[in-house]
Amino acid sequence: MFYNIGMAKVSADYYAQRNNKNLDALDRLLEECLPPFCSDYFLAIESQTSPLTRLNYAHDLKIFFYFLTQRKFSGRSVQDLTLEDMESVTATDVEYFLSFLTRYKYDGKLHMCNDKAKARKLSAVRAMFKYFFNKDLISVNNTAKVATPKIHEKPIIRLEGEEIPDIIEAAESGDGLSDHQKAYHDRNKVRDTAILTLFLGTGIRISELVGLNNGDINFDNNSFIVTRKGGSKAILYFDDTVADAIKAYLDQKEARSLPKSETSPLFLSNGTSRIGVRAVENMVKKYAKIVSPLKKITPHKLRSTYGTALYKATGDIYVVADVLGHKDINTTKKHYAAITDDVRKSVVGKVKLKPDKDQEQQ
Repeated sequence: MFYNIGMAKVSADYYAQRNNKNLDALDRLLEECLPPFCSDYFLAIESQTSPLTRLNYAHDLKIFFYFLTQRKFSGRSVQDLTLEDMESVTATDVEYFLSFLTRYKYDGKLHMCNDKAKARKLSAVRAMFKYFFNKDLISVNNTAKVATPKIHEKPIIRLEGEEIPDIIEAAESGDGLSDHQKAYHDRNKVRDTAILTLFLGTGIRISELVGLNNGDINFDNNSFIVTRKGGSKAILYFDDTVADAIKAYLDQKEARSLPKSETSPLFLSNGTSRIGVRAVENMVKKYAKIVSPLKKITPHKLRSTYGTALYKATGDIYVVADVLGHKDINTTKKHYAAITDDVRKSVVGKVKLKPDKDQEQQ
């Protein structure tokens, strides 16, 4: 069986291709949509950020500079903006920018930002201004005077109770699928079951899952290598339920003579290429609608499902943070430490306001 291959070194092809794609997109934005001085800023942060992070910053800054040419520097192009212009940007200008983000048109399309998206864009703008201010290239940084939009935390959505085995059963049986969906179910049910089981059994990120290769799986100790955010590698472990689901899929791949080298993608699309993020998202949505139609379940919600279950089982937020690959424990606390009534109920009676009657009698 080709899957008993040990802990082979993960191929960098997928991540290299993804990084190259993001770098090409960043170069286009720098050339076409951002002022020339931005090149120095993105060069400076290159060693501390991933290509994807820098690309997201560039998209956020693109909207900021577009806003400036519409409001403050009317009639000028983004490419004409200078650092001297940035010195004239006031805190009020930035506050108007945040208001603008509520509902705006760009490239003929209507866009809307919630408070979380506004906070992210403000963070990107602040970081750029801070860099030029610290380099003494601008003499004032008014973005630091603008309050961050208050983000209202939403209830965490996850699968609960019987919904967890039910979604795996839906993938195995196909019950509840439309006739059109059933036409593809027989071919993909083993793969889909393996993907759902891996999500729910390890809390893996979707980017980590689609990047897996055959050689990343080691059934000698039920472990696999993932490439975390920023490119670091980590070894995660899984139980026999996950192992059985992955083995079944690998057996099917071998029976169909699909690519089986160590550097070949683990999860394939309907052809022989690596499955994409969008395809995985649509697959999760398809089965989640069957078992929990009122919840908007995504791969990240399956990750939350695992994180919640792990926290309930261990009561150790640091273990959850480590397994999920959170660099900041506050991220873990925000998502999992407040779960629940289970934790709140468990502390009832722990603090005594009066001595027990038995103790009083003694």
